[in-house]
Amino acid sequence: MRRLTVLLLATCLPLTAPLPASAQDAASAATRAAQAELAARLPLDDPRDMANVMRGKIAEIADGVILTKDGKTVWDRRPYAFLAAERAPDTVNPSLWRQARLNAVHGLFEVVPGKIWQIRGYDISVMTIIRGKAGWIVVDPLLSEEAAAAGWKLFADTVEAKSGKLPIKAVIFSHSHSDHFGGVGGIVTPERVKREKIRIIAPHGFSEEATSENVLAGAAMGRRALYMFGSILAPGPTGQVDTGLGPKLSSGTIGYMEPTETVGEGGGTLTIDGLAFEFLDAGGTEAPSEFVFYIPAYKALHSTEVVTHNLHNVLTLRGAQVRDALRWSKVIDATLMKWGGKADVVMASHHWPTWGAGEVSTLLANQRDAYRYVHDRTLFLANRGATLHELADQTPEAPVQGRDFSTRGYYGTVNHDMKATYQRYFGWWDGNPANFNPLPPEASAPKYVALAGGADKLLAAGKAAIAAGEYRWAAELLNKLVFAQPDNQDGRAALASAYDQLGYQAESGAWRNYYLAAAASLRGNAVENISGNGQSRSFVSAIPTGVFFDALATRFDAAKGAAVAGTFQFVLPDSKESVAVVVGGGVEVPRYGVTDAAPTATITLNRATLDDVMLGQAQFPALMQSGAIKIDGDRMAFLSWFALHPPANPRFNVVVP
Repeated sequence: MRRLTVLLLATCLPLTAPLPASAQDAASAATRAAQAELAARLPLDDPRDMANVMRGKIAEIADGVILTKDGKTVWDRRPYAFLAAERAPDTVNPSLWRQARLNAVHGLFEVVPGKIWQIRGYDISVMTIIRGKAGWIVVDPLLSEEAAAAGWKLFADTVEAKSGKLPIKAVIFSHSHSDHFGGVGGIVTPERVKREKIRIIAPHGFSEEATSENVLAGAAMGRRALYMFGSILAPGPTGQVDTGLGPKLSSGTIGYMEPTETVGEGGGTLTIDGLAFEFLDAGGTEAPSEFVFYIPAYKALHSTEVVTHNLHNVLTLRGAQVRDALRWSKVIDATLMKWGGKADVVMASHHWPTWGAGEVSTLLANQRDAYRYVHDRTLFLANRGATLHELADQTPEAPVQGRDFSTRGYYGTVNHDMKATYQRYFGWWDGNPANFNPLPPEASAPKYVALAGGADKLLAAGKAAIAAGEYRWAAELLNKLVFAQPDNQDGRAALASAYDQLGYQAESGAWRNYYLAAAASLRGNAVENISGNGQSRSFVSAIPTGVFFDALATRFDAAKGAAVAGTFQFVLPDSKESVAVVVGGGVEVPRYGVTDAAPTATITLNRATLDDVMLGQAQFPALMQSGAIKIDGDRMAFLSWFALHPPANPRFNVVVP
């Protein structure tokens, strides 16, 4: 999942004048027909996935509720009791409903009797616990420390209460996304790792990727993530039901711990607490730094996030660098060739395991084929002239998706994964010069309204499209009206209605959430005071200093600072680092590890003080007054330059200008 090293926003309030709060639309006749058509062609009553989901369940956290020490909610499954109904309501895609019900099962599960357990349903991700020779090996300790601690307590109270307390001998981070390492502080402390020589094992490149991904673009990614994960929606049949990849994100503290060792590009075998682990490098698939591994003694394959029970994102809706669908398919094929026929069970960092050597091989082959289909169909059509939107729109689901639920688009989709693959090869432009430098939406929208004969006529056309069940066309028309006249309440209401139906029909949890969150924003019904994730000091302290200054450079207001020139030398005594920031021509260039001979000003402060600023526990003006920051040279030049770094707007508009 990528995914989640961003600091999720604490609140999300409407930034434009909202409509009076109003109820969402019911499912239209066109939506009901679309749901019925899908339900008729898919074997939704196939019991095998639910049998695997329930297999080995031995305990659960009461009501699925996890609280912080001061009583704040980290996880609460009680509002999702509506998922107990077997039949999907008309307002939820029946295939997504099936996936949501599978993801809703929570508890402690025994995967390999007496050897491997999983904690599932208490975060978007899954934590795996493996019995070694003398203790426990923990894989992927969830997103937040509170969720991980609660999951570990459930394990200790259930398994250790019978078998006896054993030490944690190792923690494995499967890849560089924070929902797979952020909860490590809920399992072990740095002091304990050092004292007990606990191994922290990760793939090569982990440290840089885990601590820097999303830092530069964190504000925009965080804002879009609220829509993608449905964090501004209330749970319910007309709201958030699932993400497709898992139930939702836990709302706790994201931490970090530096690996004690990494597995190289060549993979290989490591003996961990007496058990042989065979690793295969998977970097450049779902994450830049990732591996999969096999435990021969238990005939157990861990496919991390390379193979899960859905088609994944080649480009996530919240934003990220485009992934490589071709490499993804090849890594899965290599996994199949290496361990297919050997593994009796495959488990992942999301969803539930699959048992049986034949079933494992089938799962791997089908997943491989889904990513290969996305890649090859994109280039087949692109090389015949189809552009980004054309090729995605004319491509049906992959043949394998009709027979294997694990490949369906619950998170990624063939549609947007093909667009991402096109982007990877050809960029954002479709080759048509009319689309090379178009007017921005705010400039073109009034012209479209005028061309339509005025707002009333465009509104009427949009409503006619809704009545005809042409919701994509309705959204395209009404979006022009809303961008031309953001206070046009009738236009906003009609656009929200189109988004409702698109969301109801979506099989992808991410698509559903985005559409319905957009509708809620237009109506002014977005959930306020969202309890988000907070990054711990351990995480912030691990962000490379060079990345911090690169992020600072992205905040430089070039329009106001075009004439500013100088060099500002930063000295960090506690970390023994130095950064020279060269400013001129409307840009600033941080030079990590450089000491300028004649800087405009020298700023001396500890790296720990920078961490305080990033954590929101201190601000530069107060720190300068207190003496925590020492400035030599042209103090006023520094202050003038620093004032040219306004903070990002974490609550910018998404569905209105």
